[in-house]
Amino acid sequence: MDLLVRRFGVMPFEPVWRAMQDFNTRRSADTPDEVWLLQHPPIYTLGMAGKPEHLLQASDIPLLKIDRGGQITYHAPGQIIAYLLLDLKRHQLGVRELVRKMEQSVVNLLRNHGVSAHGDDAAPGVYLEDGAKIAALGLRVRRGCSYHGLSLNVDLDLTPFGWINPCGYQGMAVSRTADLGVNTPLDQLQEELLLMLHQTITPTCRLQAAAATLPQLPEPVASV
Repeated sequence: MDLLVRRFGVMPFEPVWRAMQDFNTRRSADTPDEVWLLQHPPIYTLGMAGKPEHLLQASDIPLLKIDRGGQITYHAPGQIIAYLLLDLKRHQLGVRELVRKMEQSVVNLLRNHGVSAHGDDAAPGVYLEDGAKIAALGLRVRRGCSYHGLSLNVDLDLTPFGWINPCGYQGMAVSRTADLGVNTPLDQLQEELLLMLHQTITPTCRLQAAAATLPQLPEPVASV
């Protein structure tokens, strides 16, 4: 089956989030899975069980409470976002296994650029050997299908991470590939990340480019 890939560039967070919810609600057993690659304008997002007190300093950056797991994180241009809209049964995946494979995809990408990193069973994400976090993960699984995904810091300004407890952890250091001797442009890193995700999570699918528009699936047919 095809794995449709949509490359959006910079897109506001909320319309993309609502489109993911709609896609999840309307998809059927025959709907191809999709990966959405993009960046967001500056925004803080707070997970379903997120605590507002993890926002430490008021700013002009908006805060949006959403329906993924996890606490608070920050998105901005210069960060690769990969949203995974997958039928987990189709790929014989449990949620925990999907998270591990997402982490491993980033670890493999960084290794190819000479950077050592690892995942963490207790605190999902990807971390450098000094403990700094370079990629955040957050998923929602509904009707057996995932949405949301991961973010990888490339060359964004990290200052706004200092105004939160990243992912709910006080004093957690955050890093980016630009500070690790990785000079590869973001667009190329994005394609390399896509390849790693494909090889690790959906190796039996065929990558197929799709239009850079938010999809609108037909209404599901009611059972008689």
